[in-house]
Amino acid sequence: MNIDELCKTANAMVQKGKGILAADESTGTIKKRFDSIGAESTPDSRRDWREMLFRTEPAMQDSISGVILFDETLRQSAVDGTPLVELIRSAGAIPGIKVDMGAQDMAGFTGEKITAGLDGLRHRMKEYYDLGARFAKWRAVIEIDANRPSAACVTANCHALARYAAICQEASIVPIVEPEVLMDGAHDLERCYEVTQWTLQHLYMELFMHGVVLEGTVLKPNMVISGKKCINRATVEAVAEATVKCLRYSVPAAVPGIAFLSGGQSDIEATAHLNAMNTGANLPWHLTFSYGRALQAAPLAAWGGKPENHDATQAAFNHRAKMNGLATRGEWNDSMEG
Repeated sequence: MNIDELCKTANAMVQKGKGILAADESTGTIKKRFDSIGAESTPDSRRDWREMLFRTEPAMQDSISGVILFDETLRQSAVDGTPLVELIRSAGAIPGIKVDMGAQDMAGFTGEKITAGLDGLRHRMKEYYDLGARFAKWRAVIEIDANRPSAACVTANCHALARYAAICQEASIVPIVEPEVLMDGAHDLERCYEVTQWTLQHLYMELFMHGVVLEGTVLKPNMVISGKKCINRATVEAVAEATVKCLRYSVPAAVPGIAFLSGGQSDIEATAHLNAMNTGANLPWHLTFSYGRALQAAPLAAWGGKPENHDATQAAFNHRAKMNGLATRGEWNDSMEG
């Protein structure tokens, strides 16, 4: 473990003005997104899509601190033979890798999930480091309703996140720990707050017990937000206030930064919430983004799977990356969206 390297990388990932592009969709997930625009999903088309994003200027240089990759992408090269990892590095961003094997049904707990992937992880981490990854991501899925999550679900997933984080740091790879309380369902803001705080507090207890160096980690949580089916959804200001309060009660100041997932929010909604949290706040951590759909939906629609839409695709990505970069400084407003 190289603690200095871990801390340097973690701080670079959450620097003000920049955030993380989550381009780690599994083959199945990206096929669904390509299907939505009528594009075929093949190794080459997936490469072409991601290469377009990684070559986008000035987004990659000015607004993206790191890119989470799927295993396939980490091993791919651009059309001209340049490894995609090198495209990311040359833009000044840090390559990362998704290492979990997905959420599976949790035995004995109907409707709840446990994330797989710990078996063989130590061996894979060494290989990923050699391939150029300097951070990793592991996502735990926490279902929420009036009766869920169970204590068993929260405990099992936080324990797995801590084991994963310790293995990452052993390999000098920064762990992004991602306990996602899902925004599906009809729960209100207060219920989301309750479950998110419980989950985060349990997570940090497990990380402490496993000897994880918090200064060399990044937290990727959900925002405290109403469920998609909630009748009276909370305002932007209420979401920002509740999220910051929850973090203050749950996340140690030693953590260098928090990179929120968008969790199914619309592009502008995710930007507005992040901006509100960074407006006038005096916090011990940097608050930034680690968005997938909220960065990629607009460029994907502009692309449509057609090579002639290359410039429009990059323009859409430039815009969304810039908007979210401004939100990390509390400098965004909706008039900038055009």
